[in-house]
Amino acid sequence: MFDNMLVGVDGRPNGRDAIELARHLAAPEGRLTLAYIRDGRLHPSHAITPAMIDDERAAAEELLERERAEADVEAQLLSAVALSPGRGLHEQAQELDADVIVVGSTSRGPLGRAMLGDDTRGALNGAPCAVAIAVAGYAEAPKPIAKIGVAYDESPESELALSVARELAARTRALVSALEVVAIPTYAYSGLIVPPVAESIDEMLTKANARLQALADVDAKAVYGLTGEELAAFGDGVDLLVAGSRGYGPLRRLVVGSTSDYLQRHARCSLLVLPRGSEES
Repeated sequence: MFDNMLVGVDGRPNGRDAIELARHLAAPEGRLTLAYIRDGRLHPSHAITPAMIDDERAAAEELLERERAEADVEAQLLSAVALSPGRGLHEQAQELDADVIVVGSTSRGPLGRAMLGDDTRGALNGAPCAVAIAVAGYAEAPKPIAKIGVAYDESPESELALSVARELAARTRALVSALEVVAIPTYAYSGLIVPPVAESIDEMLTKANARLQALADVDAKAVYGLTGEELAAFGDGVDLLVAGSRGYGPLRRLVVGSTSDYLQRHARCSLLVLPRGSEES
């Protein structure tokens, strides 16, 4: 579970979704901070009416108080200015030494998929810690996290994702389920004379399933297909999908890889993305 959580709110439903998800991810004594990031750019109106800056600050504080009261949650309140919401959340997360940034998806698109705005994408890419994205409408119909999915491929990033999923599940006795996606071998497109691709895929699936059987207390399986698509479909059957990111930016910041980028746009459940090295930090 997470001990120090920074939740992005802006007075819209997606912010309330984030608060509700944070409530379910927080440790028993975990600390929540609701943050509203205001535009830090100077406008001509500020020079004409200097009091507008004070008015904007007061309005932000009122918004935070209202969101906290409506969610009925114990939380610290934080209002800050930045050039963008994503950058502001990163700065505040680093200053507070937050374990995770929690944000909401902008809206629900076709087939129930989350549609992320620039603010949500900005909060994910370059974050100094893990990022959780609440599925749209979560605050209206909250439910316990009873099944946690893990994107697994035996890499260090996926091992970390599995470890975090197990820790989250321990509190609520949730079921942990892992999926490994076996992709088409790259040599299948090289023009070389090789064994039939179908036979190679069958062999890879057999080996993957054998590895997965060794995972204790985890319902795991391997499938063949496109990684992003298969994991997004896997998300239909879980309440939270945990994935590690192979991106490794400066100062251990989260840099979204192709799979994480696909999931943030197509997952139909809440998503938790872990940066490489987050376990050490």
